Amino acid sequence: MNTFSIGLSMFGGMLVLMALRAPIAVSMFVPGALGYLALSGWLPLLSHLKGAVYGRVSVYDLSVIPLFMLMGALAVQGGLARALFDFANALLGRFRGGMAMAGVLACAAFGSISGSTVATTATIAQVAYPQMRRIDYSGRLATAALASGGTMGVLLPPSVTLMVYAILTEQNITKMFLAAYVPALLAAIGYMLAIMVTVRIHPEQAPAAKPASLREVVSYGKQVWHIALIFGMVFGGIYGGFFTATEGAAIGALLTFLITLVTRQMSRAKLISAVRTTAQTSGMIFLIFLGADMINAALALSQLPAQLADMVGHLQLSPLLVMAGLMLFYVILGCVMDEMSMILLTVPTLFPVIMGLDFFGLGMADKSLWFGILILTVCEIGMIFPPVGLNVYIMNGLARDVPMSETYKGVIPFLITDVIRLGLLIAFPGLALWLVHLLT
Repeated sequence: MNTFSIGLSMFGGMLVLMALRAPIAVSMFVPGALGYLALSGWLPLLSHLKGAVYGRVSVYDLSVIPLFMLMGALAVQGGLARALFDFANALLGRFRGGMAMAGVLACAAFGSISGSTVATTATIAQVAYPQMRRIDYSGRLATAALASGGTMGVLLPPSVTLMVYAILTEQNITKMFLAAYVPALLAAIGYMLAIMVTVRIHPEQAPAAKPASLREVVSYGKQVWHIALIFGMVFGGIYGGFFTATEGAAIGALLTFLITLVTRQMSRAKLISAVRTTAQTSGMIFLIFLGADMINAALALSQLPAQLADMVGHLQLSPLLVMAGLMLFYVILGCVMDEMSMILLTVPTLFPVIMGLDFFGLGMADKSLWFGILILTVCEIGMIFPPVGLNVYIMNGLARDVPMSETYKGVIPFLITDVIRLGLLIAFPGLALWLVHLLT
């Protein structure tokens, strides 16, 4: 068996293990170790394993992940979501479908401090969904809006997935953060337009508008000062060059903890829960890192990434056609894998392919940032795309009175806006790179 066949066998073995419900880290590690053994033998495999774990977990840049996750966990336990939703609802309640739009905006705002799609969706939905149903929103629109809005946690800083991509491709995390803002803004606008069109075509899915008074808007606005403070301190400091992303994450975690203490939203039990959640999720991510490192090392030995890049180059296909094909591949892969595993597994293999192609004359750094935003955008789509759609499953667990089929029907307008946004980002890389060039 030649090296290329061994590389393909490793990839196939990983998919089989995933289909058998083996843990993602195990599904990557076992085929990788067996492939490495077949390619190099026992002694090189043992030599690789001897330093692989320390080499991965001792990387300073990776400390940004648990720190931002702790900040998000403290925000979840500190009850910051309700104030965000109430303020957004006071602003948008004057429009039909305004509460659904408020849910989308609250997801965007909470995602910008939690860094987690799952935490954003689950937290905002627990606050917003009961209120939406109480005033006669249809289950289809309510669940679809919140499931779709929650996907912005993948793209908005401090997205863990975004940071992992930056670390894997050796990109500046601050620049990756900046590249994500305009695409995230386009996502929020697209989702709100989807709601507006839906309630215009089907007015029975949302009740009549109920505008809030100026006094109510001001009152609710005063309750979100702490969220604005966290965001301003952390990301203002990072973008202003006062501290690194890792230092900003540590400051953000401390500031969030102090604010929850001042507002009397934090208890000993909640603090323990936040720390435990951070430790468990960080452990899972680092184990996936180790599994991905193993299979990617074996794939490198098999020269599969280099051979794929060479094959694509000889096909003489349009670079944009190659990119469109990769995006379709990620959508399909998203039906069976979570976004973290997809990026850890595929980026080391496909990144050299993209770097070897010419897109609008972009330099290597710009091309890396642009490709990362495209992948994260497709990850967003995968979070609500049938037949899996993790966010749809989360909403189904929280809204058991709504059949999952209804939520899938409801997300169709949101998926349409996602596809349009993806097409715009592919055709106009400047949408992702404009803010990077402006501020760096």
